[in-house]
Amino acid sequence: MTTRQPSAGALPEGARDEQSAAHSVRQMFNSIAPRYDLLNHLLSANVDRLWWWRAARTFRAVLARPDALIVDLCCGTGDMTMALLRRRPAESKPILAADFAHEMLRRGSAKFSQRGAFAIEADALHLPLRDASADLITTAFGFRNLANYAQGLREFARVLRPGGQLGILDFSEPEGLPGKAYQWYFRHVVPAIGKLVYGQSGPYEYLPESVRRFPAPHQLVAQIEASGFVNVQWTPYTLGIAGLYTATRSNDPIADFPQSTDTGKFEPGSLA
Repeated sequence: MTTRQPSAGALPEGARDEQSAAHSVRQMFNSIAPRYDLLNHLLSANVDRLWWWRAARTFRAVLARPDALIVDLCCGTGDMTMALLRRRPAESKPILAADFAHEMLRRGSAKFSQRGAFAIEADALHLPLRDASADLITTAFGFRNLANYAQGLREFARVLRPGGQLGILDFSEPEGLPGKAYQWYFRHVVPAIGKLVYGQSGPYEYLPESVRRFPAPHQLVAQIEASGFVNVQWTPYTLGIAGLYTATRSNDPIADFPQSTDTGKFEPGSLA
């Protein structure tokens, strides 16, 4: 098992603190939004579609409940949201799809706004949702970009009902020979393709660095367990290139967790 010092949160180049890290991440994703889908599918050879499908299938029981409140955080251009919607019955409560990068969310909203989801421009660390209001929170390839992982997990625990489910789909670094091949591809090929398609390599140099700094699966499992969750598991996808963390909100009183200063109802904003 690889020993790794876990990172407290995303730290793009030039960021000095959590505030500047969050600003850099938002700015970066707004800038790459126009070609984000193209590069995602190209760099993963469309395997990312299978990952979203598998993650959504894991939560098919709660998704099948029409009254369940589903929240997809860091939804980006909406691919995970769409995978969740495909397992929702007709006339179900809308899925709430949130992201703090306006341009990403605008493109996501174009996909899902007529299919049963509301777009909310919101920071995953400060959600405009009531305590114990959600039945399922998912985030696909977005948790790694939070400026503070512990704060994010506490916020998820605050918003989830006791017994509610959490799903975090994100990259990891495989070990052994597959890991070496993966690291070479991520650190050399990905930035080159990113520069060719997008015009600059910066955002796609951040990607492998963010994965390198991200806690190893056993470390993140321990962090999730320490944040008010039980039954925490990690399921590797595609030789461990990615994986799904699943957990259940414990029955501990909500008072045990930090409270949000915004507990009002959300208001879907204009994404024009």
